[in-house]
Amino acid sequence: MTQALHSSNDAATVQAVEGTISAARPDMVLAATILASSLAFVDSSVVNVGLPVIGRSLGADAGAQQWIINAYLLPLSALLLLGGAAGDRFGRRRMLIGGVALFALASIACAGAPNLVAMQVARFAQGAAAAALMPSSLAILGQTFSGEAKGRAIGLWASTGAVTAAIGPIFGGWLIDLGGWRGIFLINVPLAAAAIWLALRFVPPDEKNGDMPLDIAGGILATLALGGLTWALTVGSGPGGWTFAAAAMLVVSCALLLLFLYVEKRKGDHAMMPLALFVSRRFIGLTLLTLFLYAVLGALIVLLPYVLIVGAGYSSIAAGAALLPLPIVLSAMSPVMGGLAGRFGSRLLLGIGPLGVAAGFLLMLRIEGSTAYWSEIVPAIVVLALGMSCAVAPLTTAVLSSVDSKHMGSASGFNSAIARTGGLIATAMLGSVLAAEGLDLFSQFHIALIVAAMASVFASLAAFAFVDC
Repeated sequence: MTQALHSSNDAATVQAVEGTISAARPDMVLAATILASSLAFVDSSVVNVGLPVIGRSLGADAGAQQWIINAYLLPLSALLLLGGAAGDRFGRRRMLIGGVALFALASIACAGAPNLVAMQVARFAQGAAAAALMPSSLAILGQTFSGEAKGRAIGLWASTGAVTAAIGPIFGGWLIDLGGWRGIFLINVPLAAAAIWLALRFVPPDEKNGDMPLDIAGGILATLALGGLTWALTVGSGPGGWTFAAAAMLVVSCALLLLFLYVEKRKGDHAMMPLALFVSRRFIGLTLLTLFLYAVLGALIVLLPYVLIVGAGYSSIAAGAALLPLPIVLSAMSPVMGGLAGRFGSRLLLGIGPLGVAAGFLLMLRIEGSTAYWSEIVPAIVVLALGMSCAVAPLTTAVLSSVDSKHMGSASGFNSAIARTGGLIATAMLGSVLAAEGLDLFSQFHIALIVAAMASVFASLAAFAFVDC
């Protein structure tokens, strides 16, 4: 669901695509891109509801359950920018179709996974496929539509993503309660088949774009660094604590991140993360805000369904429905907040929004073993969603206006990758909650809520300290 909530910022990448390509049926091109991106949106939300039953079925402990999620988020976070560059180099239509096909095959492998290792490998392949298809679907939108039509297409793409992410956990919970968890992966197959057919039939063939170099070294270093950091945080936050191996991996990962920065500096504007972006003090603040805000959101959509199923006895479908007010409020309020940001500037909304998110997390401290949905869960989610809606829409405009036109595409793509990285890191730090049982589960859950509220306050401070308008 974090992907769908961040989709308005992802959509900004299409503003950097110059020119249009004529399509006989642009409406069918839009349908193809929506179906393709829906694969990533559905999978990012539905697996969280199935996590307890998947863990029991495959014999996964708390740390291993985290990797069922992180194995997907890791390649998506690390390879998103590289996927966009690959689309420019090899053809966006080709990357879209190839990414969707790989996602479908990986989904079948997830559904048939006989053990935990097979599941994690298949989830990694899903994440890599999503990193390939997402940027290409957006770039195809940008080259097919122009003017007001582009704005309408982007709005429909983003709103459909939010609706898909909202329905995913409910439909997935129903499938799990009906016949088991493997069906939640198989729902991707007909979506993928329809997306491929539409792309082959209606998306115009790729045009040659020369020999644009790919930042392969940057992609490999980013993946290794994020993978090592995720493993270290997963082990360190688990029952065993910070072992020598976990601490050593943390140091190695930090060294790899420094090496990644060195490589990116050497590559200049050909880097997957151009360091010229960080000349802007405002962009630094927005990056920090995004990291904190989407980290706590990533933690929420993993923890709340898990705690309600394991600790409060909710069914899978009821736990999935618990998050439903979040995309509903966001879809209704984001256009309003976007208009206010355009009229009064982004700074105030970006500063106030995370404080509302913090208030929502504090309201969740009332959640216990006998939690009532309407009186205890819904008010907290609504308050949190109102806070998120203050930040999500203005964030797109703020990111684009924080850099020059040359770096708009890179800035938007990097900010999107930071959002995914925030969720990845947060999930890696949930080991103590996922390993807890009984009353201790709610104690650890409440500690996580307090930490999330503090991180939300840090996001607010980043906005007030660095964002000047």
